[in-house]
Amino acid sequence: MNLSENAKIVLEKRYYKKDNKGNLIEDWGKMIQRVADNISGGDDKLYDKFYSLLDSGNFLPNSPTLMNAGNDLQQLSACFVLPVEDSIESIFTSIKNAALIHKSGGGTGFSFSRLRETDARVKTTSGVSSGPISFIKVFNSATDAVKQGGTRRGANMAILNIDHPQIIEFVTAKSDLAELTNFNLSVGITDSFMEALYKDNSFDLVSPHSGAVTDTLKAKDIFDLIVDLAHQNGEPGIVFIDRINRFNPTPHIGAIESTNPCGEQPLLPNEACNLGSINVSEFFMNNEFDWDILTKVVGDAVEFLDCVIDKSKFPLLEIDKMAKENRKIGLGIMGFADLLFKMNIPYNSDEAVIFAEDLMEAIDYTAKEKSIELAVNKDTFPNFKGSIYETGSLIRNGKNNDWDSLKKKIKEKGIRNATVTTVAPTGTISMICNTSGGIEPQFSLVYVKTVMDGEKLLYVNPVLEERIKKAGIYSKSLMEKIAEKGSLSDIDEIPAEIKKTFVTSHDITPEWHIKMQAAFQKYCDNAVSKTINFKQKATKDDIRKSFLLAYELGCKGVTVYRDGSRQNQVLSVGKKESDKSEPDDRITPRTRPEFMSGVTRKIETGCGHLYITINADETGAFEVFTQMGKVGGCPSAQLEALARLASLCLRSNVKVESMIQQLRGIHCPSPMWFKGTIVTSCADAIARSLDSYLKLYKAGKLNGFNGDSVPGAASNEESSNNLSQHRKISGSCPDCGGVIEYSEGCRKCNLCGWSKC
Repeated sequence: MNLSENAKIVLEKRYYKKDNKGNLIEDWGKMIQRVADNISGGDDKLYDKFYSLLDSGNFLPNSPTLMNAGNDLQQLSACFVLPVEDSIESIFTSIKNAALIHKSGGGTGFSFSRLRETDARVKTTSGVSSGPISFIKVFNSATDAVKQGGTRRGANMAILNIDHPQIIEFVTAKSDLAELTNFNLSVGITDSFMEALYKDNSFDLVSPHSGAVTDTLKAKDIFDLIVDLAHQNGEPGIVFIDRINRFNPTPHIGAIESTNPCGEQPLLPNEACNLGSINVSEFFMNNEFDWDILTKVVGDAVEFLDCVIDKSKFPLLEIDKMAKENRKIGLGIMGFADLLFKMNIPYNSDEAVIFAEDLMEAIDYTAKEKSIELAVNKDTFPNFKGSIYETGSLIRNGKNNDWDSLKKKIKEKGIRNATVTTVAPTGTISMICNTSGGIEPQFSLVYVKTVMDGEKLLYVNPVLEERIKKAGIYSKSLMEKIAEKGSLSDIDEIPAEIKKTFVTSHDITPEWHIKMQAAFQKYCDNAVSKTINFKQKATKDDIRKSFLLAYELGCKGVTVYRDGSRQNQVLSVGKKESDKSEPDDRITPRTRPEFMSGVTRKIETGCGHLYITINADETGAFEVFTQMGKVGGCPSAQLEALARLASLCLRSNVKVESMIQQLRGIHCPSPMWFKGTIVTSCADAIARSLDSYLKLYKAGKLNGFNGDSVPGAASNEESSNNLSQHRKISGSCPDCGGVIEYSEGCRKCNLCGWSKC
């Protein structure tokens, strides 16, 4: 495979094997040789097949397989769900097991729906329960302390069912984005709730411990609150938990309660799944889609993923047992947006939706045929008896294949894998293949990276670049203009036909996003990772309609994101009106009075005792001073610079919440536990002190500062009116300084592959 420069950077930083001194000892050929050799288990024929499959650029497995196959860790799966039962023993066992999984490179999902509500009696201690939210915070803190496989920090999904007594607290748990930073939250929506919602009825909240009704609320009120918070910052998402269980292939083994962190992989407790994705953008040749190549790649990929199960070294015996008894795999796609570009099909069109259905039906049908073949040669998955396959209740029909015949064949011959298809976010593996991620539309068509000498490097979508060159209008200035605008829609130089085809995520209305997700879900065993993007001006009613449409079209869950809705999303590709201001219109910091009062806090950091003083004037918080023990030199200089910049922000009426978001969680090589939490750096310590100051004021223990309404500062609504309607980005990458987009439930850098879910 021909690797792009970006792909080489990603591979060298995150995938290639290194020696004890950190020197690279692999290149592309050696890496896929290592992976193919390990997964084939010494079978020469399989080795040749797997090596060719990986080297073709037509398929790649999930990152843990590429990173760990043939290495000491040998943990090859990306997705895990752990049980959380209603006991201290179970809760803290799951915390320990999650830490082991994060250390090995996996992400974890949990349902907290079994935990009794706050203040419910605990018979064994004669005390009361602290409730699920408090324990989610414990899981979150534990994740902070674990470096995930040396490559990324752990990600989690927390699900609470809609009928739990603490559902209101759960829905609002991330209204402050400084909380639960290692968790995605989703509400488990039941069919009975949706029925109550449509009929405008009340809905009972039921104690999972006693079974008693603890409260009765209007279904609409609960749903409106979910919509409000999703509109505010994208959390929580929703999963249709009853629908997920209607497609549970092994209901006799247990009910599905949760998913992996990005929501595309519903799993039983103590179950794992390894994923892989086909690069469908490679299959459009000579002006037509090559279905024959797709069939071959699907068959080889299913065999590869099935072998991964046997070669995986799972972190827990319980997971090893469950994974091998159900043998779930998840084959999906990447490069779908680029494929549509090549086929001249707009993403937001009926033609694209119909093609998506046909494509996913072909993949799912072919994958099941291959799994039947593997069952004949190797055996069915051990829990086949009693499954939907053995009982003949496989829920699938289609227009292009004989599904009734397939069902009969499975019942007679068995099937190797309980599930075969998942549409996952592809992140860095799509960067390696130099194509678009998963089934998402392109977020941007041109990215700009500024290097140290100030030179601007352009990363242009290769299909667009070819098309514009053919049109004879290519220039560096035009590419920079596209990067600035984020869309072709307002660029006069671009021909209308190119504009129609090369749409980006914000050119596409939410309805088309959902239609596309539903099209892929129709022929997917597991679920589909997809972010429904909204423009900044989208209303709560827009979010509400999208949630309902997703339910009506058969989606298993929904993640939404309204552009600019997160406090740390402060940069814009488009120019703001304020960019045109003259220098004398800019903010002038408040003048320092002679006398000021304040508070000082001592925090333990990895560098020593850090003393942080926050002073205020009659208007509000004004300045920050820092002093660290006897440390001098560069650390002291950087602390002083940080304090001066923080002070300048305060004096310029920047909201403290925004400052906290920027500083919170910055990591240095020497984190330190302090009062039950981890202080990750001196910047993090300053953020925590500002947060404490804010909470003290809100509790009425300080005077002069209102963090929700700073005199002279623009409100969120006023600020948003000044923002360009073009796409915004979620800050800068901590690794390379590139732009961060919010997609598929994660923040991701499209230049170096950094991600955080």
